[in-house]
Amino acid sequence: MEVMRFCQSFMTELYKYVGADTDVPAGDIGVGAREIGYLYGQYKRITGLYEGVLTGKGLSYGGSLVRTQATGYGLCYFTEEMLNAAGKSFKGQTVVISGSGNVAIYANEKATQLGGKVVAMSDSNGYIYDKDGIDLACVKQIKEVKRGRIKEYVDTHPNAEYHEGCAGIWTIPCDIALPCATQNEISLDSCKALVKNGCYCVSEGANMPTVIEGIEYLQKNGVLFGPAKAANAGGVGTSALEMSQNSERLSWTAEEVDAKLKTIMVNIYHNIANAAKEYGMEGNFEAGANIAGFLKVADAMYAQGVV
Repeated sequence: MEVMRFCQSFMTELYKYVGADTDVPAGDIGVGAREIGYLYGQYKRITGLYEGVLTGKGLSYGGSLVRTQATGYGLCYFTEEMLNAAGKSFKGQTVVISGSGNVAIYANEKATQLGGKVVAMSDSNGYIYDKDGIDLACVKQIKEVKRGRIKEYVDTHPNAEYHEGCAGIWTIPCDIALPCATQNEISLDSCKALVKNGCYCVSEGANMPTVIEGIEYLQKNGVLFGPAKAANAGGVGTSALEMSQNSERLSWTAEEVDAKLKTIMVNIYHNIANAAKEYGMEGNFEAGANIAGFLKVADAMYAQGVV
C-alpha cells in the first residue's frame, strides 16, 4: 500500500510532463511491473487517456511479451554477435553475472540457452558461487516470488558458496563477465582480477557498471568490451516495440518480439563496429558506440535545421 501511494503521488506531479508522444518513462532499479501498474493507473485516472505513456506494462493493459526479459536477452544477443565476430561464442564458456534482478536473471537464462554456464550471481548484500552452474529456477523463486535475498540460495544448494560484499564476484575465474547490477560496480582492481583469471569478454548489462580506468585497462589487455549504451539497449529497444504495438492496437507473439529484439541488437553491434573501423579505432566498441550515436543525432539535427 505504501508503494502504491508513493507511485500515485509521484504520477500526480509527473503526468503533465509525459505522454505517448512526449516522453515515455520505463522501469529501472526498484521499479518493476507492480510499480509501473500503479503509475499507469494513476495517469489514466487523471487524464482519462488509455495510451502507451509507460512501458513495461502488464499484459492485461497494453504490455508486450518479452519486455521483462528484453534487457538480459538483448545483452546476450549483442554479446554473442561480438563473440562470433572474434571467432568465439557462449558455447562451453564460464559466465559470471552480477545482480539478480530482471536483467541478470534473463541474461542468465539466455546465456545458458546459448551454451554458457553461469556460476555466480549477486545482490546488494553479497554473491553466490555455484561451480555446478546456477540453478536459475531457484533464483527466480527467491527474487521474483519471495522477494528475498540471494544468500537464501545456499540453504537448498549445499555445494554453493555465499560471500558477503559484492566486489569479490569479479575474482571468480570466468571467460565472460556480464555486469548487470549497478553503476561503477567493476573497479580497476576488479578489472585486473578479471584479466588475471583469463576473462576475455566483458559486456555491460547495467548502466555504466565499469569505471573509466577499468575500461581502459580491459581494452589495453585485449578484452572484448561491450559498452552499456549499446549492449544493454534491448530494454529500451523493446520499449519501442511495446509503443509500436500500443499505437497499432496490436499484440505480437513472443516469437515476433524476440526476433525483432535480436535483429535490433545484432544491428547495433554492426553499427558500432563499422563506426569504430571507419574512424580508425577498429575493435573499440565504446568509441564506435559514441561515434555512431553522435552521428545519428547530429545528422537528424542538421536535417531539421541548425539554430
